[in-house]
Amino acid sequence: MIDIYCERHSPGLFEEPLNAITNAAFLVATVCAWKVAKRRYVHAWDIMVLLFLSATVGIGSAIWHMAATPWAKPMDLIPILLFQLWFLWLYFRDCANVSVLVSAGLLSGYSVLSILMVQVPPYFNGSILYAPTLCVLLCLAVYHYTSQQPERYLLGVGLILFLAALTFRSIDMLSCPFVPFGTHFLWHILNGALLYVVMRILIVKRGQEKPVGPLA
Repeated sequence: MIDIYCERHSPGLFEEPLNAITNAAFLVATVCAWKVAKRRYVHAWDIMVLLFLSATVGIGSAIWHMAATPWAKPMDLIPILLFQLWFLWLYFRDCANVSVLVSAGLLSGYSVLSILMVQVPPYFNGSILYAPTLCVLLCLAVYHYTSQQPERYLLGVGLILFLAALTFRSIDMLSCPFVPFGTHFLWHILNGALLYVVMRILIVKRGQEKPVGPLA
């Protein structure tokens, strides 16, 4: 058993109920994004792959928090990395108009860096692993706003969500004396919202339907 979360006190599948159940946030995000795609007549296969990867993030994380074993750890990390890489590929191509060659080079570098981060000591309760993600999201949020993309503020909202999520992930063990079940579950909820935001960005870019409201 790997015990690195405040909520877990002993072996067992149901020793992290909040950490496991809140992965439903990723499934909710997937369904909500699918509804936006349906309203905007976006049925492209690559967007559907992104939605599928979003669901696998929740499933893989739930398995990890239930099993808490070495074999389950990759089931948590791999879907997250695959979602990030696929989103970045689509964003580079759809929003930034980056060439295939440059996009492939950027993604290769990001992949290598992300894998190397696994070897870094787990500073900030292991949240240091997501430092490259934070840096990339910051750059994309600035680009998204300054290039006047559709819903130009939305990646900035995503950045705020991710910063809050990282904070709650980082203080999980520190919060144990005050919050017996910890704060890691908020990492899931806020990241579920983040995944909806980034999926929505690509769907709106592709969409044809005129929005009914600010978040239609």
